[in-house]
Amino acid sequence: MREMTTRTLTGLVIGASVLLALFRIPPMGGCILLCAMACLGALEFYGLLDSAGIPSFRHLGAACGVALVAATWWTLVKTPNSRFNSFEIEQYVLFGTIVAVLARLFPQKLNRQPMATVACTLLGFLYVPVLFNYFSRLAFTWKPDIGPGDWFRPAYPLVFFLIFVVKIADIGAYFIGSRFGRHKLIPRISPGKTWEGFIGGIAAGTAAGALFYIAAPSWLNCVRMNLFHAVFLGFGLSLVGTVGDLTESLLKRSAGAKDSGHFIPGMGGVLDVIDSLLFAAPAMYIYVRVFLAP
Repeated sequence: MREMTTRTLTGLVIGASVLLALFRIPPMGGCILLCAMACLGALEFYGLLDSAGIPSFRHLGAACGVALVAATWWTLVKTPNSRFNSFEIEQYVLFGTIVAVLARLFPQKLNRQPMATVACTLLGFLYVPVLFNYFSRLAFTWKPDIGPGDWFRPAYPLVFFLIFVVKIADIGAYFIGSRFGRHKLIPRISPGKTWEGFIGGIAAGTAAGALFYIAAPSWLNCVRMNLFHAVFLGFGLSLVGTVGDLTESLLKRSAGAKDSGHFIPGMGGVLDVIDSLLFAAPAMYIYVRVFLAP
């Protein structure tokens, strides 16, 4: 009960902060927030590697992640008409990251796991900053209908929709699984997750997508959203979010850690909060790009 109370209070504070940020923070503030989240998440991943006894270039990997998010923001917001598109810039950052990680290995004489060091440093870069960077794409690729005096406003409601659906699915899975869970989902990865919680989470996320659209359809006017797409996204994002949650559980179990960090009371670290969003953000971007983009 104490843990549930702490998680609930922390969740309310985070939810209020996100809501305030999404509707008040300027594009530059959005870039700083995204860079900070990507950096903290990457450092927590490298901390799991430390717990597992796997060396990594943690600071280099986190710095490259920040460079990736900042480069995407700069291309989409500051130079939208540049001859270089954001995907091309990201490929340059990826190339630079690979070269930097390999070159960083050259002066090391006593590293007995050079291949694991390089591979896991790059894994941390790909798993956290690269996937998390799709938040930048969702926020800054499309612009809502605005007045002539406002030259740029991010499409933060798309990000809000994503977070709302996935976190409602997480909450539904937690409470329904705690109350009715009897059949383990994948006990060797996450002993606490049940099929009942999984189904409850999918149902909660699907309903959240529908309710969001019904309550505020104008918030999603930057793309061709309708009730069908909102429901389908609610279902799909909840499903993909579960994959992200299980992935982090597998990583933590491999490292022998309960949480990725202790930054957030009752929830663990930043990576524990965004784990279900890391796969959901690219999935939503792809869906919007293919089916809903104007």
